Amino acid sequence: MDTRALRNPYQDYDGNPASTMALFDSQGKLTLEFSQRLTGKISELLAVMENGLMSADPRDCTGYTGWAGIALLYLHLHKVLGDGLLLQKALEHVSRSLKCLTRRHDVTFLCGDAGPLAVAAVVFYRLQRVQESEECINRLLQLYPSVVEGSGGLPDEMLYGRMGYLYALVFINQQMGQDRIPLQYIQQISNAVLVSGENQSRKFRVQNQSPLMYEWYQEPYVGAAHGLAGIYYFLMQPGFVQSEDLVLRLVKPSVDHVCRLKFPTGNYPPCIGDDRDLLVHWCHGAPGVIYMLLQAHKAFGEARYLIDALQCGEVVWHYGLLKKGYGLCHGAAGNAYAFLALYRHTHDPKHLYRACLFADWCMNYGRHGCRTPDTPYSLFEGMAGTIYFLTDLLQPLKSRFPAFEV
Repeated sequence: MDTRALRNPYQDYDGNPASTMALFDSQGKLTLEFSQRLTGKISELLAVMENGLMSADPRDCTGYTGWAGIALLYLHLHKVLGDGLLLQKALEHVSRSLKCLTRRHDVTFLCGDAGPLAVAAVVFYRLQRVQESEECINRLLQLYPSVVEGSGGLPDEMLYGRMGYLYALVFINQQMGQDRIPLQYIQQISNAVLVSGENQSRKFRVQNQSPLMYEWYQEPYVGAAHGLAGIYYFLMQPGFVQSEDLVLRLVKPSVDHVCRLKFPTGNYPPCIGDDRDLLVHWCHGAPGVIYMLLQAHKAFGEARYLIDALQCGEVVWHYGLLKKGYGLCHGAAGNAYAFLALYRHTHDPKHLYRACLFADWCMNYGRHGCRTPDTPYSLFEGMAGTIYFLTDLLQPLKSRFPAFEV
């Protein structure tokens, strides 16, 4: 792991309230000075990002690297900061996205047409352009039958599969009201994912170890983006699976199988059978598995899940400042969300302290000799994701990893 990370230069939390005084108070409220530093850096990076986007791919509609991701950032900025001009920027960018939807009709929030349609629906909703919002939702739901059926060999994972479409429906409900998309849509997708997982478990001949199994490109990935942890995180959400018995009988033992894959360091492999303890990313490794573990602790109440999640936090603290940069998918900002998740779950100030110090690292953007990503201003690889994280830190108890956390 240390070959892919830069040395963490920060003093860790020592339990002394004096060590956090410059960052937040005893209630977890950020100090005025630190908040102003965050907002100043957000404005500075936004200007750099907008200038950089002038040379971005005009045909990339996606949330991951394209215009929908930039629109999602501005939508979030509007929600946190309340400036109407930010909502107009979201409209500008999502309109670009709608003009270049994928010809392959990919169905996920991050890498397909579902993301632009869902983001546009919410932007129009906030602008009180009801008819346009409804049109986007109707277009989004037109993809639903092919998702349930698994047309074209559709996988089940987050970036390119069923869970990526399911998140688009969840996003609509989060932003527009919990009953805007009927729960039965989400439950039917979840049921299709369960059936697929049982079939693949038989294929891999691991039914006794894991009642569910999933693959992407013929590999049983483990992490949040392509693998088991991301899928199980959604299947454990309250109500997403119609029967609690199915969650206990199928999902829980499958989660336990992932737990048994843990390296002695507390990290997790990218794929089952891969013994290289290298990757500490949201997409592969402890920073993404942590969400599955925390949800398992909420769902089943067993302390061992929280213990494993806390160990993930230690991995991120020691090895989460990556040479790859500051992004969400595989960078310091995405890794810092693990601390925010732990803070919301435990209210232990140690985790908020660590998130603040990772934010300090991100506010020194470009000064650490990190690599420049292929899409340097995008949401999941580049600067937009870092801005999103710094914005979320202004309201840490409301923070959510974008395009993933429920």
